[in-house]
Amino acid sequence: LEAIVKKIPPPKGDRAAPLRALLVDSWYDPYLGVVILVRVLDGVLRKGLAVKFMQGGTEHLVDRVGAFTPKRIELPELGPGEIGFITAQIKEVEQARVGDTITTVKAGATQALPGYREPQAVVFCGLFPVDAADFEKLRESIARLRLNDASFSYEMETSAALGFGFRCGFLGLLHLEIIQERLTREYDLDLITTAPSVVYRIVLRASRTDEAGTIMLHNPADYPDPSRIESIEEPWIKATIYTPDEYLGSILKLCQDRRGIQRDLTYVGGRAQVTYELPLNEVVFDFYDRLKSISRGYASFDYEQIGLREGDLVKMTILVNNEPVDALSMIVHRAVAEERGRGMCERLKDLIPRHLFKIPIQAAIGGKVIARETINALRKDVTAKCYGGDITRKKKLLEKQKKGKARMREYGNVSIPQEAFIAALRMGEE
Repeated sequence: LEAIVKKIPPPKGDRAAPLRALLVDSWYDPYLGVVILVRVLDGVLRKGLAVKFMQGGTEHLVDRVGAFTPKRIELPELGPGEIGFITAQIKEVEQARVGDTITTVKAGATQALPGYREPQAVVFCGLFPVDAADFEKLRESIARLRLNDASFSYEMETSAALGFGFRCGFLGLLHLEIIQERLTREYDLDLITTAPSVVYRIVLRASRTDEAGTIMLHNPADYPDPSRIESIEEPWIKATIYTPDEYLGSILKLCQDRRGIQRDLTYVGGRAQVTYELPLNEVVFDFYDRLKSISRGYASFDYEQIGLREGDLVKMTILVNNEPVDALSMIVHRAVAEERGRGMCERLKDLIPRHLFKIPIQAAIGGKVIARETINALRKDVTAKCYGGDITRKKKLLEKQKKGKARMREYGNVSIPQEAFIAALRMGEE
């Protein structure tokens, strides 16, 4: 401990300067409201001070100042270099944004601390309750969860196949998994998660009724008319993978299959370090699971966003009996669309029960079908009541059945059990 005092320099800060405090974290307390963890860099933060959040633009009155030791204790003030907490009767966590600068309302700092960025959702997916009766419970659970985590967004969404649910935005894959696990464990909900997607920037041409412009798309169901699309840009990431040397070949092949661009390959202490540039769309699908499988859990994976790049992207729609299924549509690169479509059709063929008529399952891009599977019809034995006699009697019954099946195929509805959707989406993630 003495060495820490001697070797580590004390924090720098001017006690007489205008207050500048960094907002480190915030959470909701049912008795105190929003509790804010702060680090004071300049000035003094004390009870009764009128403070301003420089990025948020809101003003509040500090009613409690303290620190954790680890018990929560109240203090008269926090000076330069000290970390503690404040409360200011704030009701919503989203008003206390991590990275914001806190200063005084009167004679406060004019320049905020550098490095603040608005949290941007980059991964989106739909959350639906398995039991439709749990929708209100899901709504309340998400609202309560957001009290402690303002970085994820949600809006109501309806699906013809899955019923009522929510379209949620997350900061990344880990954030998605954490929210999903918390909803399942803390609120006892059984959820269906649709295939994750990312935010695309679409440049639109002008038409007779609409002007040219740019839209940000995060739900494949809102995909615009393909004839109006000038270009589509997708987010890319810089991925760093550490792996034992024996798994390197398989990992390089995985990255190449996912349209990756190799930037660096070095060795650090007997382990290979690979740097790749990858489209985020390929990573959210099943990249992490595949990486862990082929490396037997030894590979580690980290990534950072590096911006948007134009790509040859298309919307792939799944049609069951010529009817599009919105819950299974996705945006994919044209080069892998056929493979993804064939895989989804094969899975649905095994999952959808047979009907009294043939059911075509198709994957289509616009009006072009790229993959197809057919579920054969159940055949009722209409000739069972014929005991001998002329063969024309049997032919007449079979011909009548044939006409009935043709009419049924034209007007019949395919009932797809919810278990089939759950299995198809979960297998899609695997």
